[in-house]
Amino acid sequence: MKYAAFKLAGVALSLSLAWSSAQANTLRIAADPVPHAEILNYVKKLDPKLDITVVELTSGANANELLANGDVDANYFQHVPYLKDQEKALGKTFAVAATVHIEPLGIYSRKYKDFKDVPEKATVAVPNNATNLSRALFLLQSQGLIKLSAQFTDPASTLATPKDIAENPKQLKILEVESPQIPRSLDDVDLAVINGNYALEAGLSPAKDALGLESADHNPYANILVTNPNLANDPRIKALAKDLTSPQVAEFIRKTYNGSVIPVSPQS
Repeated sequence: MKYAAFKLAGVALSLSLAWSSAQANTLRIAADPVPHAEILNYVKKLDPKLDITVVELTSGANANELLANGDVDANYFQHVPYLKDQEKALGKTFAVAATVHIEPLGIYSRKYKDFKDVPEKATVAVPNNATNLSRALFLLQSQGLIKLSAQFTDPASTLATPKDIAENPKQLKILEVESPQIPRSLDDVDLAVINGNYALEAGLSPAKDALGLESADHNPYANILVTNPNLANDPRIKALAKDLTSPQVAEFIRKTYNGSVIPVSPQS
């Protein structure tokens, strides 16, 4: 009986260790539901050998804090300017493992079909985080709605705020809103500058519905796979990075999002 009990205990311990080992080999990736989690779920089908768990982000969750605290092994939802801003805020350094796709920022309206119809003192909802706020102002400038001060020439290296608007011929009122909430404000504002992922989640098609869309050429806001420096050379991270930048994933992005999400690599 003692031998049998010892043997059963040994089996239980072995199963426990095996389960712990299996959990240890699973990559936990925090991602926005659209399109990031959808792309990752396609990767799971494409590469069954790669064991990943997709942790879909809810409103208010900070995926970089999750990564810094070790709650996830990587995240996939952000661009480099936002990451740099987060590194300063959190006092952390992260590692970029792959550059995957661009979600062009768009200007939307339920009231107007053309910028020339937008009245004076119209309200414009823009993201309230520093990098996407600046990005929105550069987009408004590219559409001739405002003009920033002369020193704001490179959106990748200079962050503009509403105080940096030098010319505002329509006297637009800039309303800063939490990025995920902006699609809900469409009925209450004249124009809304919406991130591509939140536009897609709201049922909008950036390529078709946006009055003005950010150019994908030389765009510094490509979305990236981010991990901690100690995992940067982990074979699992490298395998995921290779999958995310593969021709198969690029084709999936093109076919699924029809120009609303644009793969960075490969180009053809």
